Amino acid sequence: MKATEISRRELIRGGLALAITPGIGAEAQAARTESAVVRKGRIRQSVCRWCYQGIALEELCALSAKIGLKGIDLLQPEEWSIPRRYGLVCTMGYAGGGDIGNAMNRVENHAAIEEAFRRNIPMAAKMNVPNVITFSGNRNGMAESEGARNTVLGLNRVKKIAEDNGVTINLELLNSRKDHHDYMADRTTWGVQVMEQVNSPNVKLLYDIYHMQIMEGDLIQTIRDNIRWIGHFHTGGVPGRHELNDQQEVQWDGVMRAIAELDFKDYVAHEFVPRGDPLAGLRQAVDLCDV
Repeated sequence: MKATEISRRELIRGGLALAITPGIGAEAQAARTESAVVRKGRIRQSVCRWCYQGIALEELCALSAKIGLKGIDLLQPEEWSIPRRYGLVCTMGYAGGGDIGNAMNRVENHAAIEEAFRRNIPMAAKMNVPNVITFSGNRNGMAESEGARNTVLGLNRVKKIAEDNGVTINLELLNSRKDHHDYMADRTTWGVQVMEQVNSPNVKLLYDIYHMQIMEGDLIQTIRDNIRWIGHFHTGGVPGRHELNDQQEVQWDGVMRAIAELDFKDYVAHEFVPRGDPLAGLRQAVDLCDV
């Protein structure tokens, strides 16, 4: 299997720390000698590590800082210190919150997730990692109402850990139509129902714009209606989860303006797999979303 074909599901399952020696493009070579770009700051942008498997993490941090990003998303605990060397933060960390197929909607997972969060969330606070990720898990025949009840139980069990440490646990919304078949938290309404019952300032939804465009559309109104329950955003071009450009169906600058107008203070992390020069695609996305 080529490195570019490794899926995020496999990375989460294996806890793979990616530090492959890069063969980077001309855009990245040029960025090394440029002054850092100063962004408007209405949208605090970061980038997901797993999408850049051909670039060593240190290199990705250096290039991200140069183009005006604020951090790196989806790092393992042993990697959390690396962005700090470049004036960045890990904007979303893995902390033992289960994996995409097997997490909060099953009570038998709660003890292990709690143990991991008790170990890793205080560490995240010390490392200035503001967010950690968790998932619902797949249905596997479970009724959605039962899965919601179980997820509420699990999040209630760990929310005080997050509250006491000033870290936010983010439950990710993913599509079950194309990429993550049978995933339970595949609609905003399901996620919001869970958030309302947990009712903690430190438990939120990770609203993945790519996934919710596939499942629901109506992005801007949904975000406006539910912003109090959203702690983090991911991007990705639809269709294909590639660059944010004029070949995609989402009007990204419009969505970003809506988020900025809601005075959203957390992060928007780019989670697309580039097809061309990786830094050129990332820089294009950052420019587009810098509203």
